[in-house]
Amino acid sequence: MSVTLNKKSETPSLKATKELIDGREQDTQPLSKRKRLGNYLVDAGLLTKEQIHEALSEQQNTGKRLGEVISSHGWTNQQTIEYMMEKVILPEQQFQDSEISPVMALNQMITATWTVQSIYLAASLGIADLLKNGSKSVDELAQATDSQVSYLYRVLRALASVGVFSEVAPNQFALTEMAQYLRSDIPGSLRYISMMLSDEWHWNSWGDILHVVKTGQPAMQHLYQIDNTFEYLSQNPKSGAIFNNAMTGWSKTVHTAVVDSYDFSDINNIVDVAGGHGTLIASILAANPHMEGVLFDMPHVVANARDLLTREGVIDRCKIVGGDFFEAAPSGGNAYIMSHIVHDWGDEDCVKFLKNIRQNIAENGRLLVVEMVVPAGNTPHLGKLMDICMMTMYSAGRERTEAEYRQLFQAAGFRLTQIIPTASPMSVIECVCA
Repeated sequence: MSVTLNKKSETPSLKATKELIDGREQDTQPLSKRKRLGNYLVDAGLLTKEQIHEALSEQQNTGKRLGEVISSHGWTNQQTIEYMMEKVILPEQQFQDSEISPVMALNQMITATWTVQSIYLAASLGIADLLKNGSKSVDELAQATDSQVSYLYRVLRALASVGVFSEVAPNQFALTEMAQYLRSDIPGSLRYISMMLSDEWHWNSWGDILHVVKTGQPAMQHLYQIDNTFEYLSQNPKSGAIFNNAMTGWSKTVHTAVVDSYDFSDINNIVDVAGGHGTLIASILAANPHMEGVLFDMPHVVANARDLLTREGVIDRCKIVGGDFFEAAPSGGNAYIMSHIVHDWGDEDCVKFLKNIRQNIAENGRLLVVEMVVPAGNTPHLGKLMDICMMTMYSAGRERTEAEYRQLFQAAGFRLTQIIPTASPMSVIECVCA
């Protein structure tokens, strides 16, 4: 296909390019990176929509063609060009060159549990932590983890084949960019998430999905004779510690995305309802020095929050209040925020604690709910799989669509005003008093 540029223009800035390609624009539906780049070329006036549609609709060498468009245009900002090549063109070309048949694609999905459990092993043994200062031989890794050399090698070889670790020399392994996130000492670590998803209670619950769908009984009730996951975690401290560490790692990523995406500048006092140890409110207060806040959760939970708030330098602007949101919510806030809480409960319970907030919020106040919003149709979204997780393990927990959230908030006396996507799978759902 021959592509003709519409006009010459200056190279778009690196910042603008990153924002577009990384999906930080306010799209309500996720786009592939190559479609974002296509939109960019159209917005810059380089191609028409018809030309970019033709380029993206063909099956072969899409990445190469878009790369040629960029290079032939004579742009001079080398950083911008390199970023496009690294993040879009080369990965897209690799994808095009490695397209597989539907049966093989399905086969990869079916056998994905092998990869999941292999990552779990590496996470549990702390392999990434052992490699953070450089490559090591499998003999060194086996000795450090009290493992069998040949067995450990076979697992690491398999993980290296999918980009988790790299065999840089025979029997010698190093971290890849992907494997860095299995380290326990970096922001946004996924080490404990991996360990949690393969922990006995979680793994067994997913294995009970047939019973769940046929009977409607949550797996935790069926397998462990308990009412909810949190009861199990309180009775099994080791699993509870893994869960807490997993949620901390997940929360740091989400909270950074929330603070970057939502404008808190006109909020003077915010109440974090069910805010745990205070990671979210600490992030919000640190980014908004004018603001004061209240951290609210069960007394035994917030008892451990003071150290974190002190460490983050916001303790002087944050009150710590213990209580049960099913009984009441603190008063005085002109904004109330809940992160990853509403999805734990059914509609009846949600309406109960949301009404408690409605009773104490200022009339011109805002309710901010940080949750996944399930898109319509066949659009891929983590929320659709998370919803199955909630269905399997909780009696009433669920992910919701925009329409379901509107109905839920209306029943509690709120009106949904906007949904702000973030760089994470979560969105900020903004509501005002109805």
